[in-house]
Amino acid sequence: METNVLNTSMTSSERFAVENEVNNFNKKNTVNGRTASQSLGKDDFLKLLITQLSNQDPTNPMEDTEFISQMAQFSSLEQITNMNESFSKMAAMINSSQGMNLLGRTVDMDIGDATTQGVVEAATMGEKPQVMVNGMYYDLERIKNIYN
Repeated sequence: METNVLNTSMTSSERFAVENEVNNFNKKNTVNGRTASQSLGKDDFLKLLITQLSNQDPTNPMEDTEFISQMAQFSSLEQITNMNESFSKMAAMINSSQGMNLLGRTVDMDIGDATTQGVVEAATMGEKPQVMVNGMYYDLERIKNIYN
């Protein structure tokens, strides 16, 4: 009688592919249209300010100077948020150019338990650029060595 044995082990390239899928899903995971965050943003600040103004005591309203101070804080927060977005775009452009500069070069790639060597055949652009080596895409941080 023949028994079927189920092989549940994965190769290092299969583990890498699964890890990439999980990481991409976690980056895009949102709840009620909002991405989870550990910090308050400008929308949260506005909601707090509106709640504060809506629930203030009419016999003792907020002082003008307090309101102006809070609006100045909001303006600063908005400018810092805009700067952060600009820096993120600039970092993405720099990372993309790093990937493009590797086209045609031989690299050593860390793929979990093993290392593979190959020529960079293609590169993607964006926040997390990747390079294609031996027909598979890898994140730039997986590159261990670069050769001429």
